[in-house]
Parts: sequence; structure tokens; C-alpha cells
Amino acid sequence: MAPTALILAGAGMLSDVVRDLVGHGWRVVVPSRRYAPVPADGDIPPTGRAVWVEAHWDRPEELARRVAKTVDGEPIDLLVTWLHEAYREPVLEAVEPLLSPTAPAVEVQSMTEAAPVPIQPSGRPTQYVFLGDVSAFDDTRPLGQAEIVAGVRAAVEQALAGAPSARHEIGHRRPYPAIPRPRVHGIVGAMPRRPFSATG
Repeated sequence: MAPTALILAGAGMLSDVVRDLVGHGWRVVVPSRRYAPVPADGDIPPTGRAVWVEAHWDRPEELARRVAKTVDGEPIDLLVTWLHEAYREPVLEAVEPLLSPTAPAVEVQSMTEAAPVPIQPSGRPTQYVFLGDVSAFDDTRPLGQAEIVAGVRAAVEQALAGAPSARHEIGHRRPYPAIPRPRVHGIVGAMPRRPFSATG
């Protein structure tokens, strides 16, 4: 039976990752509020398939029930998530029982939420992908989708290779503008400084 991946992200946000997994024979379950078709990869028909499940992040128990029905009780072999901080923990708790004990995870989040890589209570190896604001190649350009997808793909490959939990950073935080030093204008600025003389 084909391995099963569960990708929890906004509609279409990780469609290229879904396409890669489907092309390698995976059954990929993709819950989201609206349907987003997975783009075809050339003329070669995929050996796997993607299955959309209508779901809402603010209803995690309902989401988990729909995913469980879709996989028909089969354990999930890979979890990839890119969720807003407000929904992440409840959704992850809801789907945890659906995962195989050996299933690795990839968790994408913003660098603004960056923290030391936590130890998963389940012992599940997790690749943590932190997204910056600007490109790693050009601080004047926002971090783009192609750069994000390339980083997530690399993290998925490490997860499937059995790598231990690790932290990955894509792009950089937006650099803060340098604070200009105050300038003194006029004759006062031209006068040499002298030490204060003692009085009394």
C-alpha cells in the first residue's frame, strides 16, 4: 500500500510539495477550507494521488475525524504543517493519534515565532522550518514562494531520510534601518571641545 502524507497548510501554499510526493507514489491528504488543484508534473502520469478534504482550522476535532475517514484507519506516515500560531497546537493535538509512531514531521512557521527547537513529547523527529521576511540571496527582496518551497522540500527529504529533529532557516529577518548619528550644525559644532575646568 502507498505511504500516506498529511499536509496541513493554506490552500495551494505547498502544492509543489504535494506534487512531488504524489509523483513518488504517495497518497497525500490535503485538508483546507477551499479546493486547490495540484499542478501536473509534465506528461508523466503520477503514481500516487492527492485527496482534498474540506476542513477548517478552528474546528480541529472535525478536521481529524474527516482525515481519519479519508485514510480509512490507515496510519499516516508523514506530517507537514504550515499553520497560523493560533491554530497550530489544537490542530496538531487533534491529528496526533492518526500518525504512525515512526512518522516524521515538518513544521513551518515564521521567524517571529522562533524559539529553541522543542523536544516532542511523543519523541517524534521534527524538522522545524523558520521563514524570514526577506530572501537569503537579496535583502531588498521579500522572501518568495519558490525559495520557501525549496527549503520545505529539503526539510521533507531530511525527515524521510530519518534525520533527528533540527532547525532550518529560510531567508532572513528584515534588517532594521541604521539609526543615524546626531549631527551638530553651526559654530558650536565647529568649536573644539575642552574639558570642564574646576571651580571654587
